[in-house]
Amino acid sequence: MGTSGSVVLTGGAGYLGSHIAVELLASGWSVAVLDNLSNSSAVAVERAAELGGGPITLQVGDVRDEEAVETVLSRTRPTAVIHLAGLKAVEESVREPLRYYDNNVAGTATLLKVMERHGVRDIVFSSSATVYGEPERVPLTEDCRLAPVNPYGRTKLHIEEMLRDLVRGGGGWRAALLRYFNPVGAHPSGRLGEDPAGVPNNLLPIVMQAASGRRESVHVFGDDYPTPDGTCVRDYLHVVDLARGHLAALGSFDRIDGCRALNLGTGRGHSVLEVIDAAGAAAGRAIPYRITERRPGDVASTWADPTAASELLGWSARLGLADACADAWRWQAGNPDGYRS
Repeated sequence: MGTSGSVVLTGGAGYLGSHIAVELLASGWSVAVLDNLSNSSAVAVERAAELGGGPITLQVGDVRDEEAVETVLSRTRPTAVIHLAGLKAVEESVREPLRYYDNNVAGTATLLKVMERHGVRDIVFSSSATVYGEPERVPLTEDCRLAPVNPYGRTKLHIEEMLRDLVRGGGGWRAALLRYFNPVGAHPSGRLGEDPAGVPNNLLPIVMQAASGRRESVHVFGDDYPTPDGTCVRDYLHVVDLARGHLAALGSFDRIDGCRALNLGTGRGHSVLEVIDAAGAAAGRAIPYRITERRPGDVASTWADPTAASELLGWSARLGLADACADAWRWQAGNPDGYRS
């Protein structure tokens, strides 16, 4: 496949999908989005189209709905699919595992069935570093042990295995399994960003809400980990870099040997307190925080070895934590109520 064509983004109205859509449009791809809008906004699709300089076809529907998937593939005749749709809150997955298996695993099976019927056999899958579970070493390479410790992570691993089986079964399938670390930041225009429903599941939106006064303080879960400042260390990847990684994957199927897992991360870690400090510098104010008890299941440190993505895709992260915080603050300040502003 060449470097442009037509692509369907499942879950494309969400945080990641809207940024990916911008990069695709700017590179000459035609883009269609299938999204049930349960935790996303049609406004994000409109803004992505404006920023990317091209139209986006939006179909409101669920990947579990075979008719909805059939409709979008029939109308747009894509050359590839980027599969982002799914539930993603770790703690919620522990409370509602069946809901996660239904949405994530069964939804993917439906999508793949319809793709096969239409002869669309190139897929970029939104996987996660949660498939590694408790890290056996850092930085994490793609050949590390896969042992997710929660239902969310297990759904991601089940889908990876489903895609490997499909590729091994023949028929010309090709799959890039992109294992994200911690996406952060926003589009530098301030027009697209993370707009979680209810209480955010990720650190940076919570920090930005505290910076803007929407939240009294940030809870820091433990300061006695074996890290330089005692708080957990993670690999924070700017969402624009992550979007560029999907674009690189679409252009690299000829170099992917059937099915390949690839880490998307910066290759370095930052602590929770470093994130709070960087966000404070971006916002121009100190951000209050409180040290509380550790959360069960949190590991001390994890970050990616992104060498394989660099070698195979020609991709590497260009933006750092300061960039992510500056862009996230621009989004927060300009859209205090998200897409409802």
